Amino acid sequence: MDKNVLLTIEYDGTRFSGWQRQPEARTVQGVIEQMLSDLAGHKVTVDGVSRTDAGVHAKDQKALLKDDIRIPAENLAKVMNDRLQGRPESRSENDDIRIVRVEEVPADFNVRHDVAGKTYRYSIRNADTMPVFDRNYRYLVRQPLDLERMRAAAEYVIGTHDFSCFQAAGGEPGKTAVRTVKSLRITEETLGQGEGRDIYIDVTGDGFLYNMVRIITGTLVEAGLGKREPEDLKRIIESGDRQEAGHTAPPQGLCLVKVYYDGEGFPDM
Repeated sequence: MDKNVLLTIEYDGTRFSGWQRQPEARTVQGVIEQMLSDLAGHKVTVDGVSRTDAGVHAKDQKALLKDDIRIPAENLAKVMNDRLQGRPESRSENDDIRIVRVEEVPADFNVRHDVAGKTYRYSIRNADTMPVFDRNYRYLVRQPLDLERMRAAAEYVIGTHDFSCFQAAGGEPGKTAVRTVKSLRITEETLGQGEGRDIYIDVTGDGFLYNMVRIITGTLVEAGLGKREPEDLKRIIESGDRQEAGHTAPPQGLCLVKVYYDGEGFPDM
């Protein structure tokens, strides 16, 4: 009898061509499915909640496993991590994935349709230079950013809108672009003398369009650089035109940090 098992997964997206399985490309879904298939002795598939792009990271990706795999749920995370990460003294080619948690869920649980919302964090290094060790996790913006202008612009994003202007080509055709952004917080952390600062953009919503957070970020950066007025965001959203919005921020600054299901603390407006 098939189990219905929910996997919580974290990964460094640097060396992946995104989440979704692709022929001839290394993807998170592909690596996990191959490992589980080898473990089970038959083809195994998993269904993920978020199709993160190449270079995008996740701390709380969710995937549903429906299979008669004969390993108790309480032992499955350890078995999977041993396969993925290898021995502590030697690196595995898949040590950029870790299974955080495994739990059995009801038979009618749907990993995508039952989601109440998600939180993404976009990280910016606002400085002249960036250490090589941070290059895969930050967007380097050398010119000084005005956070008050960015925060004023962000106020126009919060709420329920048609966000077509923040959707890149390649999204799901025919689907509504109406989403609700519950919160958009911009915070900063000052680094050592002369090292600049890190800026974090945390966006929580009931759903996101293709590249939506990265385009919002690019538009807010342009407001912070004085290239746009904060109140321009209202006009941009009302236009529904992708060409009116800002650039798409690069993928490495983006991380899926939380997926909410019913009763898991998804914030009210």
